[in-house]
Amino acid sequence: MREEDSPTAAPTTSAELPDDENLWLEDISGEQQIAWVKNQNAETLDRFHDDLFDTISGELRTALDSDDRIPMVTKRGDHFFNFWRDRTNPKGLWRRTTWESYRTDAPDWDVLLDLDELAAQEDTAWVWSGAMVRRSDNRRALVLLSPDGGDSHRVREFDLDDRTFVDGGFDIPAAKTRLAWLDDDTVLVATETDADSLTTSSYPRQARALRRGQSLDEAPIVAEVPRDHVAIFVGSDIRPDTAATDRAVIIDAIDFFNSTMSFVDLADITGADGTLSVEPTTWADALNRVDVPTDVEVGFDRDLVLFRPQSTWQSTTTEVAAGGLAIAEIDAVKAGEITPRVIFTPDARTSLQSFTFTRDYLVLELLADVQSTLTVLDLNNDFAESTLPGVPANHMVGLGAVDKYDPATANDFWMVSTGFLTPSTLSYGTLGPSDEAAGTDSEKSTAEVIKSAPAMFDADGLSVEQHFATSADGTAIPYFQIGSDDLVLDGDNPTLLDGYGGFEVSRTPGYSPVVGIGWLSRSTTGDTIPTGRRGVYVLANIRGGGEYGPEWHTAAMRENRMRCYEDHSAVARDLIARGVTSPKRLACAGGSNGGLLVGNMLTQYPELFGAVSCGVPLLDMARYTKLSAGYSWKAEYGDPDVAEDWAFIRHFSPYHLLEDGRDYPPVLFWTATSDDRVGPVQARKMAARMQAQGIENVWFFEDTEGGHSAASDNEQTAFTRALSYRFMWNALTGE
Repeated sequence: MREEDSPTAAPTTSAELPDDENLWLEDISGEQQIAWVKNQNAETLDRFHDDLFDTISGELRTALDSDDRIPMVTKRGDHFFNFWRDRTNPKGLWRRTTWESYRTDAPDWDVLLDLDELAAQEDTAWVWSGAMVRRSDNRRALVLLSPDGGDSHRVREFDLDDRTFVDGGFDIPAAKTRLAWLDDDTVLVATETDADSLTTSSYPRQARALRRGQSLDEAPIVAEVPRDHVAIFVGSDIRPDTAATDRAVIIDAIDFFNSTMSFVDLADITGADGTLSVEPTTWADALNRVDVPTDVEVGFDRDLVLFRPQSTWQSTTTEVAAGGLAIAEIDAVKAGEITPRVIFTPDARTSLQSFTFTRDYLVLELLADVQSTLTVLDLNNDFAESTLPGVPANHMVGLGAVDKYDPATANDFWMVSTGFLTPSTLSYGTLGPSDEAAGTDSEKSTAEVIKSAPAMFDADGLSVEQHFATSADGTAIPYFQIGSDDLVLDGDNPTLLDGYGGFEVSRTPGYSPVVGIGWLSRSTTGDTIPTGRRGVYVLANIRGGGEYGPEWHTAAMRENRMRCYEDHSAVARDLIARGVTSPKRLACAGGSNGGLLVGNMLTQYPELFGAVSCGVPLLDMARYTKLSAGYSWKAEYGDPDVAEDWAFIRHFSPYHLLEDGRDYPPVLFWTATSDDRVGPVQARKMAARMQAQGIENVWFFEDTEGGHSAASDNEQTAFTRALSYRFMWNALTGE
């Protein structure tokens, strides 16, 4: 649907929402509320903080802090940058090295910024949020630091040679800021300046062109979006010493799945003296809107424009399937003559997950029944197609360009391969022409392993299987099962079912020391289950995710939301029917939208589970749009203030599905005070309501830092995850 074709008024009926006895818990930092949190925390830790908890937490911390982890890097200029946390540096080090040093087993790191030292100096618990290095000289960077681990961050300009923040440089107060370099002395910034600068979803809605030395209030607004849209996002493609045109990009995010993209060629707003204009009228005259339906995702690479529609797009000349990929020349787009050329069309089993450009190639990362493949398209040979070798079954392989604007690395790539039981490897390679006559790839397209992570848990005797369950409407739902080679199918194996099912997020194979140590390495002692039964881990690829492309996602949106819960319960039933586990031995865990998922398992399918671990969750779907950033998710779930929407939302609002007298499995709700995305209050209220109804084994824990991940450093990550695993293991095994 195009923006101009969308309804101009909301439905006139409003929903009559149920009373809420726990509204008082929505005051996140109130004295009475924090006292309630502290009391809940004390009771939960008194119950579960034992020797086994300390063992799990300690082993997790050791793995997360291990010096043997692969230090992933980003190339800027002649240096390779990395951010690193370990036991000595829990908040982390921003550092860099050379290529020659990086290839060694013990690189010589040049530390640019020590966050632990900075936090001590400034008495602020800074959490790293990233950095943007200026491309013109690779000397300055915009460093993003969160004061509490939430989504808001302060932006400060940093000199990489002097290793200091720039006196009088760019310094933007903590907010949900997005920004991009335009030139050495100008940034395009979307941030909070006053109440009018934010959308209802709490994200910036205005973009300003900020010159060095200006205050934010002095910087002119060059673009803005309506208050009821999700946000305005900004970016740039600035490539000095190349023939590519420098551009600024502005995205009007209407909702999570509809947006419009516009761009400005910086040459069109640059004066004869080389000065970049920041006048709003000049920007407005130079702004080019990409005129496609709002559910078509638009991307740029040099002078190519890419289109990935969420639903089938019938352009004036071509049909592009949902989840397909098409391209057009940017000059044609500027002229309003978009004639897309399709370069990828999905089928029922295969979806496009992402794509990466080198100078001369476009690499498509595909999933076929959640199995990873890499397809290479030759930009100089009419998009001739070849397959990058070396992708094993039940593994995930990701690829990224090293630096396509450096002639020495123009077609070089990083490749990361990982599996549930296979530690990650980092390879480096160079793409070259395929040998079309032989139907094989050239030797240049092979990759050399340069870093390998060690095993962090004992995987001997474990194997990975893929199965398919049948959902209520007959849809086949894939899932991965990781367990013992000689798994006894008697229903007595402690099993953890994981999933997400939302926002087109794909859950794919990956090596997780947290899962391996916290669950797969655990084995029973024989008190209630035969001795030596190891934990079984299951990952479900339910609808709402992106494993089969956008239509897999849209199949479980809004009024069809129940499908993802039917899918997850179908996997649970399949595990039980196959004898892998039984309801009393089956736990489910999830966070954020996954917390909503397991909240619905708790309230709709309690008979299938012996434990539920529910992290940083949505649970109160009557008020989620009024809490933290919840308004931005109306496109996914619906608007509870509209009667027609509440009529279906109420069926998947766990807070309103609790029934007196019904049996529920033990549940742990865990969250963080500083989570400014979902917020802690929905977990608080759910726990309070269940406890008030006299439901037994309802536990709650709220960390005071960590944001939406409920962990701002490795110690917190180890602690909160250990709590979850300790709770579930005890509930399923009695140990």
